[in-house]
Amino acid sequence: MTDVYVYYFMRHRGPGGEKFLSQRRATLEAIKGMGEPVMESQIVVDYTEVDGNGFLIGGVGSQSHPTDELWAQIRSLERRAISRDSEALKLNESTEGERKYMLSLESRELRGQAQRLKKQRTDLMAGELGNRSNPREFAQFGANPTTG
Repeated sequence: MTDVYVYYFMRHRGPGGEKFLSQRRATLEAIKGMGEPVMESQIVVDYTEVDGNGFLIGGVGSQSHPTDELWAQIRSLERRAISRDSEALKLNESTEGERKYMLSLESRELRGQAQRLKKQRTDLMAGELGNRSNPREFAQFGANPTTG
């Protein structure tokens, strides 16, 4: 089990040295020499979500839709829980029982956080659907479309 911290970062580009926000998060090690980390953008992910260069794999961009960002967080929480479960299975109950118990608690907490985010995402999506829907645009089920 290894949690990894990743950040967006400011890149310097162009002849004027303009600053641009990166499209992907990366570890501090990967950011070195490329730009300056935006510390407020820190998130924790499972090590399996970071490529060999230290960049978040399949992450959402900094301008992504809120539901996409929630989905990425949910996926990460679930991967971190699985990582803890896997590590706990490798431990010997008699000699490492306390560590096994702590991993189990952490896994349960991560899954609880994922559940709360799933509900938040569902509520957000339902709200967006409600804002886009116009009840007059839908035909009544079973009604004849030619008669209205």
